[in-house]
Amino acid sequence: MKKSKAETAETRRRIVEVAAREFRANGIHATGLNELMAQCGLTRGGFYRHFDSKEHLVAEAFESGIATLMADLEAAARQGDESDGFRSIVARYVGAHHRDNIAGGCPLAGMGSELVRSDNDTRAVASQGIHAFVDMLATRKDGEHPDEARSDAMFALAAMIGAVTLARILVEPADSQSALQSVKAHLDAL
Repeated sequence: MKKSKAETAETRRRIVEVAAREFRANGIHATGLNELMAQCGLTRGGFYRHFDSKEHLVAEAFESGIATLMADLEAAARQGDESDGFRSIVARYVGAHHRDNIAGGCPLAGMGSELVRSDNDTRAVASQGIHAFVDMLATRKDGEHPDEARSDAMFALAAMIGAVTLARILVEPADSQSALQSVKAHLDAL
């Protein structure tokens, strides 16, 4: 029996959602298509009805993950003092909750080192996500010249990703927390 367009779209959405979580949690290369599709109640053969390749899925999973993250960070910025949107975003990103939520966290921190080796199309999607993230941060740098705000935002994003990545690697909880706090303090001073 043939699926409706709505059912097909829902299946694709579910595959992307599961893939986004699994790629962040386990890495792109360590996540096999058989296991991923099984989590969706599907077979590997069904994968190719939705995607041309694993790289195609990686690109869509990244795009979905960054959109979800940015929506969360935008909400954090709106909840805080309007003049402190930048700090609210930094606090939400460079925190223990984000560090501990690998599967649901930032795809740049979770997949970044593997995205470097992805195909050009996947890297182009990741680049768009990076630019959107930098733009979101730059718009929260009130009173700065746009070029300076964008430079500060690019620096902040790199520091934020690095802080979360280092904090996830460090074995000692105190060292992990110190990495987050140190970077957050420097970013708060921007």
